[in-house]
Amino acid sequence: MPPRRRPPAASASSAAASSSSSKPTGARPSKLAKEHKLTAQEESEIREAFSLFAEPMEGEKEGVMPIGDVRRALIALGIPPSSPAQLTTFTTALDPSDEGFTTYPAFLSVCALQLHARRQDDDDESSFEAHQAELDEAYALFTGGGSIGDPPAVITLACLKRIAALLRLDQNSSGGGGGNKDGDRGLVVTEEVLRDMILEANGGAGVGKGVRKEEFDGVMRRAGVWR
Repeated sequence: MPPRRRPPAASASSAAASSSSSKPTGARPSKLAKEHKLTAQEESEIREAFSLFAEPMEGEKEGVMPIGDVRRALIALGIPPSSPAQLTTFTTALDPSDEGFTTYPAFLSVCALQLHARRQDDDDESSFEAHQAELDEAYALFTGGGSIGDPPAVITLACLKRIAALLRLDQNSSGGGGGNKDGDRGLVVTEEVLRDMILEANGGAGVGKGVRKEEFDGVMRRAGVWR
């Protein structure tokens, strides 16, 4: 067991804040950090948090951290365990021999896992928000959300007829007029086809039920417009 540690002179958060201005600029991540795909700044913050709870131990350059301080160090880094079960998983991995402490390389590997998980969560949230914005915009085009008056809550047969009419007008204007003749870019979409489109989208619930936003989303995903 390592010698009894000295009480830290300051909390992790305050020490990290006070040292931020003195961190060297242009630092490069170590080989260990590169192996875990961490930036130099992330590595510096992890080392700072570890040092606040570390105790000296022969053969360990960075010292060792009492296993009971792992949770506090992760909290100081802003990557706390999501549950007691996850904390148990971490401490078991950090101290498999139940010696009561963990080394800096092992602690850094756990921090890397937490940081990568947080990045993925941030990416997923950003992707979800972007998709919702795209879905809202497309859905509003079908329901007439940009027109005068309150748009319908669902995509109705009338909405699809309006879109079909707009598309035909576009074809006529670009082709010099003359309606949908052989050789035009598009085909005439009949009301029967539009009805079938609604029934396919809403699972046969009925033409009068229209197409809800989540059903529209499913149609667009199946068509490969977005994933």
